[in-house]
Amino acid sequence: MSSALTGLFRHPIVQAPMAGGVSLPRLAAAVSEAGGLGFLAAGYKTADGLYQEIKQLRGLTGLPFGVNLFMPQPEYADPAAVEVYAHQLAGEATWYETELGDPESGRDDGYDAKLAVLLDNPVPAASFHFGIPSSETLESLRRAGTFTLVTATTPEEALAVQYAGADAVIAQGVEAGGHQGTHRDLPEQDGSGLGLLSLVAQIRETVTIPIVAAGGIMRGSQIAAVLAAGASAAQLGTAFLATHESGAHDVHKQALTNPLYVRTELTRAFSGRPARGLVNRFLREHGPYAPAAYPEVHHLTAPLRKAAAKAKDPQGMALWAGQGHRMARELPAGQLVEILAAELDAARTALSDTGDRR
Repeated sequence: MSSALTGLFRHPIVQAPMAGGVSLPRLAAAVSEAGGLGFLAAGYKTADGLYQEIKQLRGLTGLPFGVNLFMPQPEYADPAAVEVYAHQLAGEATWYETELGDPESGRDDGYDAKLAVLLDNPVPAASFHFGIPSSETLESLRRAGTFTLVTATTPEEALAVQYAGADAVIAQGVEAGGHQGTHRDLPEQDGSGLGLLSLVAQIRETVTIPIVAAGGIMRGSQIAAVLAAGASAAQLGTAFLATHESGAHDVHKQALTNPLYVRTELTRAFSGRPARGLVNRFLREHGPYAPAAYPEVHHLTAPLRKAAAKAKDPQGMALWAGQGHRMARELPAGQLVEILAAELDAARTALSDTGDRR
């Protein structure tokens, strides 16, 4: 199974699927062409939009790539809490001269239709966030020739991923930018996530399927560390956020290394689910009061985020970023893969030389 994973790439470098228009076909193609594994993000797209992006990506590269889907979310949000939060955001709507979004705009992100796209037009790899697909779905994808990966944030979640029949688990440490891929959104567990190296080591002793490590990785030496801890590959998101092919807003890219943003924080302010981003005004003012309500809060704040981006105002945008954001390098994605691979080789050589001298 590990060879099935490593057969998808020349270098153990996976580009994280970043929803919201970041993971464009040109980014995934550049990563795959350089020897990594590029990924498209199906989140917040229509099924037809996903199909068109897959078609475009296939026109850019004949090498393996992956597609990520969000799992449908259970209905447990408190409507009253969402309404209270909407009242709190009224001032933001006035400031940005827009209306708040409809919190009841849909819960499943078009999951079934997107899954049908992947079964009708099989892709080399498919990953899942916010939960685990059914064993039947995973088996159907396997029969179609698709390698399946599912995010886990605890050893218990990883064991459930293996039990369901996924081919590999993505171990997501608390350092990761964007949304934590917890299988259940439990507010009482906010801030209790495991660091990546500890998580990889614990999952390695819990499951037998391959592990892809994700969370705060920005350098080849860090890739070497997670490989040494038991992972078969590393998944990097923030590192690719600043690349030329990334679809991230220029304001977002610049903020990664702007000394004004000194830290990141997990927040529910923008989506109602814990997600790590640069600490800005919106996060500071609304994070403490945002309810556990995804995707209701995501829909509610969507027009605000869009208006802030249009105004080039980083203080109102969701500036998703991992803890290593200050180490971002503004390069072509293919060149970044090559540099990471060279850094990985150098780290491995240094470790080997150290071992030889003992």
